[in-house]
Amino acid sequence: MLIRFVIRMMKRLKNEASSVRRFKLSYILLGLAAFYLILICVKFPEFLESATALSGDAAAADVALDVEDDGGESSTSGFHNNLNQYALVTPREEENENGVLPHKKPRKLHYGRITAAIMKRQNMERNLSVLDRMADEAWTLGSKAWEELDKYEEKGIEMNSILEGKPESCPSWVSTSGAQLAKTDQLMFLPCGLAAGSSITLIGTPHYAHHEYVPQLSKTRAGDALVLVSQFMIELQGLKSVVGEDPPKILHLNPRIRGDWSHRPVIEHNTCYRMQWGTAQRCDGLPSKYDDDMLVDGYLRCDKWMRNDIVDTRESKIFSWFDRFIGRAKKPEVTWPFPFVEGRMFILTIRAGIDGYHINVGGRHVTSFPYRTGFTLEDATGLAIRGDVDIHSVYATSLPTSHPSFSPQRVLDFSEKWKSLPLPQNRIQIFIGVLSATNHFAERMAIRKTWMQASAIKTSDIAVRFFVALNPRKELNAILKKEADYFGDIVIVPFIDRYELVVLKTIAICEYGVQNVTATYIMKCDDDNFVRIDAVLREIQRVPPRRSLYMGNLNLLHRPLRTGKWAVSFEEWPEDVYPPYANGPGYIISSDIAKHIISQYRNRSLRLFKMEDVSMGMWVEKYNSSAPVQYSHNWKFCQYGCMEDYFTAHYQSPRQMFCLWNNLLKGKAHCCNF
Repeated sequence: MLIRFVIRMMKRLKNEASSVRRFKLSYILLGLAAFYLILICVKFPEFLESATALSGDAAAADVALDVEDDGGESSTSGFHNNLNQYALVTPREEENENGVLPHKKPRKLHYGRITAAIMKRQNMERNLSVLDRMADEAWTLGSKAWEELDKYEEKGIEMNSILEGKPESCPSWVSTSGAQLAKTDQLMFLPCGLAAGSSITLIGTPHYAHHEYVPQLSKTRAGDALVLVSQFMIELQGLKSVVGEDPPKILHLNPRIRGDWSHRPVIEHNTCYRMQWGTAQRCDGLPSKYDDDMLVDGYLRCDKWMRNDIVDTRESKIFSWFDRFIGRAKKPEVTWPFPFVEGRMFILTIRAGIDGYHINVGGRHVTSFPYRTGFTLEDATGLAIRGDVDIHSVYATSLPTSHPSFSPQRVLDFSEKWKSLPLPQNRIQIFIGVLSATNHFAERMAIRKTWMQASAIKTSDIAVRFFVALNPRKELNAILKKEADYFGDIVIVPFIDRYELVVLKTIAICEYGVQNVTATYIMKCDDDNFVRIDAVLREIQRVPPRRSLYMGNLNLLHRPLRTGKWAVSFEEWPEDVYPPYANGPGYIISSDIAKHIISQYRNRSLRLFKMEDVSMGMWVEKYNSSAPVQYSHNWKFCQYGCMEDYFTAHYQSPRQMFCLWNNLLKGKAHCCNF
């Protein structure tokens, strides 16, 4: 009996377990079905919208960037048609019987048959890269900027009033207290810059030294990488010279009380233009030479101060006694200590002389620093103070009371002789695309007056165009449009400019060089790059004809920086090294590579990266996998500054470009940086 009971109970439990399993499985299937229905309901509107766009007519489907008009309807004529005469890559068309070019269609953005409105919505929903989102936003803002420019011109604002500016009336002196200076981030504004005879006096107290950790010293000091530091920087900056980038440092004065690698107190002087530092002048207590070419307005560049590591043998007791015995008159000599002491107040004066700056501390001359080519006193419109110092007050006296406003009229020379020649119809050797910013009027004008006057350009063997994006400031866009109208050498790329999107300008140069001209080679350079046209032509002629070419100052096995100002995230570049690439200031590719880039861009298979020179290296590497490319390296495509017998010189200010051009006219390829 007991055995039957046990068997009966086991059968019942088995039946109940199977029913429970069937019960749970049915609930799971029901839940999955419900989730599927919800997913269909959410995605169906998007599918319907895309299907509607894809089934529309071709005219409506090719919209690149919709603009809402007053009636709320989508329109493309407002932006693209107005920009058509400036915008990039409009293929050459044959003239009609009346000799007039036919009407050209607005440029499209190669979005296929999906309208821009749907594309933008999908961009927000999909996990696109940061660069793609930046580009999308820049195109949209560019459309609005051009619309605002049309309205700006419709108001009847006289362009001459914008270009000429009004004379500024500036005070002959300005002063500020330490408390006021702290509120302005330790920056003092000098309205009209400086002039010869101007002086700036600072009263301050250096901080006591503090410990700083220097990782490089951990290997040489048995793990002790802490050093005592007390230093500060006083800089004259060109605040009005640039917009949207670091201002040039016209004078960089850096007293280092606890010294640096020399372990002795030192005062360093330098200049910096577009992150390119010049050669430093260091004063370490030893007097500089009395040679005429080393003096500045008759002053030594470095005066003498006491140093513990130097013993003057002339001051020995024997020689001192002998001089007194024979009655030899001894000229008294006073040697001062280093002029800055931690915790002790100082009075420092910077005076602008004829040939350079003169620095006095405590009423005596300490150092002098000669003016450098490319920097003028009137550009010094800001005084910046940084580092281990408390500033009590600042006085600037004998300042210029007027000079013309910082406006394009100072640099734009609307003369017929600087106008660009029409694009040649025959094949040319090189098309040069120059990347430029909206407000770089001086840089473009300097190029027009210097290396764009080379005979190869004047005889139409080489063509040059500037590629410029739009600026958030509509008055700058208005002046840019006038500049483009007059000189005929500017290609306006219709998006709001920013560093991460420079790669789009490079693509525009390739497309323009392929569609608008017939060039054997295409060169990309920056607007602070001076190009020796004759030397570049000779270098290219050494390459066998019909060979794919990638020429420049090549980098191999460079690794991306993961920290700092120029950091690249793993999302942006997951690889450990970059492909071989030529430095961005100036490089050359053959036209077949440019055509490959444009083909990849149009079918949306071109990989984009925010560093345009690395992007070009990546594109050339891909092309090289199917067709052999000759990589040609030469240091004379200078990345940093200039070198003798250069091909291109980078980081050249407009004044340095005029100096370089004058040297070439004399038959010498000499640099103008000191």
